[in-house]
Amino acid sequence: MSEMELDLYGDMGDSNGPRSHNSLENQGHYVLSSLAEVVERVMSFLPSKTLLRAACVCRLWRVCACRKLKARQKITWISSIGAGSSMDLGGHSLVHAVTEELEKIYIIPEMFLYFTDFGSLNDQGGNCGPKKAKKKPGSEMATALEKLLPSECQIVGLATPGIVVTPIGSTNNQPVEMEDGESGFALLFPKITGVKIQKFQFFKDSKCKVFDESKLEEAGLKNNPDLRVVLIFGYNTWRHGATRFLHQVLNPLNEKSIIIAGGQVEYLSSFSSQTNTQGTDCIGVVGLALSGQQIQGATVLLDQDVYDEKTVDSAMQRLKAANIPTENSVGLMFACVGRGEQHYKKKNVEADSFRKHFPNVPLLGFFGNGEIGCDRVVSGSFTLRECNGEKDNLLHGYTTVMTLIHFGPSK
Repeated sequence: MSEMELDLYGDMGDSNGPRSHNSLENQGHYVLSSLAEVVERVMSFLPSKTLLRAACVCRLWRVCACRKLKARQKITWISSIGAGSSMDLGGHSLVHAVTEELEKIYIIPEMFLYFTDFGSLNDQGGNCGPKKAKKKPGSEMATALEKLLPSECQIVGLATPGIVVTPIGSTNNQPVEMEDGESGFALLFPKITGVKIQKFQFFKDSKCKVFDESKLEEAGLKNNPDLRVVLIFGYNTWRHGATRFLHQVLNPLNEKSIIIAGGQVEYLSSFSSQTNTQGTDCIGVVGLALSGQQIQGATVLLDQDVYDEKTVDSAMQRLKAANIPTENSVGLMFACVGRGEQHYKKKNVEADSFRKHFPNVPLLGFFGNGEIGCDRVVSGSFTLRECNGEKDNLLHGYTTVMTLIHFGPSK
């Protein structure tokens, strides 16, 4: 507090003698009900849920709380490693982590993108008992997460063979490549000034061989000059016709001004509470379109020529050379199930190299059944890699797509 504020509080007491307990209480009430700068200073230490409760106290607190929440624009993540309690509804460890961490985070999520290992979900889905109908793997977890999150929060959830996580607590924690075992993570996006995040879903129509490209424009993926990054994930791609469908969706998006990154997963766990059976059981793609002039990003493709720590390090140097800001940024790693320890004969090679070059950026991702992406940079100056007018190949196997995305200053 400033000396002027202290003098003001002093005038409220008895200047001729020691202050009474009631006098001190009155002064405290005056400070917390009248001085917005003091209230906002106190509120800066409060996580979002506590801040929302405080907003109910009085009009001043409500105004101050709204101002603090609006200023909080930092991307947040929640991750889990290890088994949760299978006795609880949605018993995956990620549900327990989300339950605990939602009380601590400093943002209100408007978009919630999560990934889990599919092995543990399959195990839980099979424990319904002989008299109960077998539920779709991941359905209980999706329902549990929907109940935890704000009703307006958009949700996309996918299950994959393996997970890449940075443990909760600090952005410089060592990322871990979890090729086996129960694990998961969620990316939480708050409302960010100048940034628009739209989720999308397309699935293959068995009655039509040609994909309707007008759907891309409806999803903000075409004729959108502010589009910077597309995170895209194919599911049920083991079915006949999946590769053709993926090309039909990706080819119109393949422009040098857009970062495209993602992969092929086992299945879609959640898109919304209204997700229909057709949309989850057939060949499909889901993802996020990230628009905003302040967004910057870069991707590098680690192909089969990247085979040891030295060649991985060279690839990370290419990503580093893009000079993408690391504050309020996230690293994403989409790797083939055939890479990891099996490929390098050593654990955590790619994640360790990322941490070496980006010590303060969380790395999240998965091991999947195919990778989507290429070497590309979308920077502040909007200068991109030249390819002599040729389209980049976006669909790969036995590779890793490493991505860095910056969402602008976190304020």
